[in-house]
Amino acid sequence: MAATLGCGPKPRWGFRRSVSAALPVLIAALAGCAVGPNYQRPALDTPPTFRAAATSTNDLTATNSLGNVDWWQVMNDPQLQAYIAEALTNSWDIKIAAARVLQAEAAARVTRSQFMPTVGAGADWATTRASENGPSTIPPGVDPQQEYGSVYGTMAGYELDLWGRIRRANEAARAQLLATEAAQQTVRQTLVAQVATAYLSLLELDYELEIAQSTYGVRTNSLQLTEARQVGGVASKQDVYQAQILVFTAESSIADTHRRIEQQENELSILLGRNPGSPQRGEGFLRQKLEVTVPPGLPSDLIDRRPDIRTAEQQLVAANADVGQAKAAFFPKVTLTGFYGFQSVALSDLFKGGSQTWQFGPAVSMPLFTGGALRGNLKLAQARFEEAVALYQKTVQNSFREVSDSLIAYQRTREFRARQEDLTQANRNAADLANIRYDGGVTSYLEVLYNEQELFAAEFNLAQARLNELLSVVALYRSLGGGWQTGDTMVQK
Repeated sequence: MAATLGCGPKPRWGFRRSVSAALPVLIAALAGCAVGPNYQRPALDTPPTFRAAATSTNDLTATNSLGNVDWWQVMNDPQLQAYIAEALTNSWDIKIAAARVLQAEAAARVTRSQFMPTVGAGADWATTRASENGPSTIPPGVDPQQEYGSVYGTMAGYELDLWGRIRRANEAARAQLLATEAAQQTVRQTLVAQVATAYLSLLELDYELEIAQSTYGVRTNSLQLTEARQVGGVASKQDVYQAQILVFTAESSIADTHRRIEQQENELSILLGRNPGSPQRGEGFLRQKLEVTVPPGLPSDLIDRRPDIRTAEQQLVAANADVGQAKAAFFPKVTLTGFYGFQSVALSDLFKGGSQTWQFGPAVSMPLFTGGALRGNLKLAQARFEEAVALYQKTVQNSFREVSDSLIAYQRTREFRARQEDLTQANRNAADLANIRYDGGVTSYLEVLYNEQELFAAEFNLAQARLNELLSVVALYRSLGGGWQTGDTMVQK
């Protein structure tokens, strides 16, 4: 990595110019220089389109993207919208991210203060008395008690930023601030997806509980009929046992589903910044619709839309600026110091002209031998820059994979859900036929047992397939960079 010096045109000096006249101009010219490389975005291998499922019907060449849609337009359940808004206000992760932004702002302000000199003021007044019997003889007539005071203003060592060290430090601090702000947006984006996932999962569990309770009611009636048939000598005791198996299976499923619901409620409550409890539900699970009507957009636009990519790039900008700071340490350092004030042995004479005292002047220092510390620090900064480049490129490439995975998941889960609906209907038909055959005395209750168990499992699998389809939309929306909008312009429905 070659050092560059970002200076303006060099002034041409005539031989008759005096050194005293040239020095201020030279300092001003050097003030526009900054050693080290100026940042340039690394080259990226960006595919022309996202890879999707072979049967995908999405327009992969459109420039508009689902990621540009506001989250309250994608999550259309009013209760879910309310929960997301609450989480974006009360979640501990949001508060932690906001505090980190404030820290970065304060750190940037501290770094920016190096552009200005540090000026202080002070005053003192002291009274001393010399011993008349000490080794030092006080001349006759001289008062052994003396008073003196001073009032002064000071300027601590103010560095002239001739080589751009302070500017590179400010560049790094600003990049860290922007990276922290983008990281805050990533937290918001993740939280939107987490709340949507937790809420939809809770509704799916409610639906599973409805299936189990409905099945339990039907199987309880069937058990009662089978017991009556057994008393009448039409059914065997084995038929009663098999009917009991179906009832007990539904009962155990109800108990386990209650457990999962209560734990899911706790998870959602914590995301909302609440203590564990039972959040309210909005529209039922079967009414949840998250249709993808907007295409994914172009991969080249994803780089500027995803906040995690912006975070990685700003960290790369900061690492690049650190290289400039390490290079600037090799050059001479010029600092200005001074003070101005008044000093007098009598308070009445403190502010008279003869009491003035001042000092002002530059100091130049240059490292001659540091045992390789400067060169090692430069190599360290350059190695960190190379690491940041690799992390940035990895983040970008991984984002392409996430979008591709989400597109494939969305398409394939839709297909799986459709096939699962067909399978569930076939299981329902088989169970109905088995009950008819058993009531007609054509088959044993074992056939009913098998088909009822298969139908019960198929209904649960269908509910899970519907949930996976909804969650694939959430994952696709997040992978495309959506979900970090602030909600200031949220449309009230």
